[in-house]
Amino acid sequence: MKIEKIEFDYDEEADVMYISFGEPKEAITEEIGNIAIRIDERNREVVGLTIIEFMKTFGKSHRPIKIPISKIISH
Repeated sequence: MKIEKIEFDYDEEADVMYISFGEPKEAITEEIGNIAIRIDERNREVVGLTIIEFMKTFGKSHRPIKIPISKIISH
């Protein structure tokens, strides 16, 4: 998949980060902990992420965010 744009939208009140890859499209959701991965069911491409408790989890550190996408794609 060629990604032409990535959109970030942070809801400070709920502490949720929404990340979309490309134009919005219908998708199924797979959850791993506090991360929901949105997947295009037709071609199994990741089209977005929702990260709950974003600042609580990542805000005070500079550690990389690691998401085990291979577990989702192998379903």
